[in-house]
Amino acid sequence: MANSAPSESRVAPLAGWEGQFAQASEPGVVELDERPFLAHVNLRLDPSDLSARARVLGTLGVELPVSPNTVSDGAGHAALWLAPDEWLFVGPTGSEGEIVASLQGALAPYHHSVLDITANRTTLELAGSRAREVLATGCALDLHPRVFGPGRCAQTLYAKTQVVVWQVDHVPTFRLLVRPSFARYLAEFLCDAMLEWRGSSS
Repeated sequence: MANSAPSESRVAPLAGWEGQFAQASEPGVVELDERPFLAHVNLRLDPSDLSARARVLGTLGVELPVSPNTVSDGAGHAALWLAPDEWLFVGPTGSEGEIVASLQGALAPYHHSVLDITANRTTLELAGSRAREVLATGCALDLHPRVFGPGRCAQTLYAKTQVVVWQVDHVPTFRLLVRPSFARYLAEFLCDAMLEWRGSSS
């Protein structure tokens, strides 16, 4: 499988938006940025096959989560549960080829599907003490910390746009994985929602 083009030759969907992000952000309260070109690899596999799951753990150092809408982290990778037999691996920029090759090699004896979908999404990162409130303005998910905390993810509509929402840590930091063609619309919506918190303290 051919490697993806080097990140230096690619243009981020939100290239040039640094000024808009800075204008809408309030440090420590709510901040927005793009994390383009993170590796995204889709895996389909029978979750009841414990041997195959062990191969994934042994190869990438991250266990496949089997509880709905949960995330496992390990060895610089994250595995997001998307469906009972489907996961999304997220890794460092440029690592998609390595992830695909590792999974295909480890799972060769098993029925599976591995697909590099890095070009199909970009990542918006929303962080700060009021990030949850900003996120709630366009999302019908129950985002209360008791329900949606670190290590949780969900596929949903945000401002009528299909996204994967993933809470990374307790800051809280959220990542919104969105198709590049909708990135600008989503960024505009988030920047507008963030303006309420300009000049406020955490």
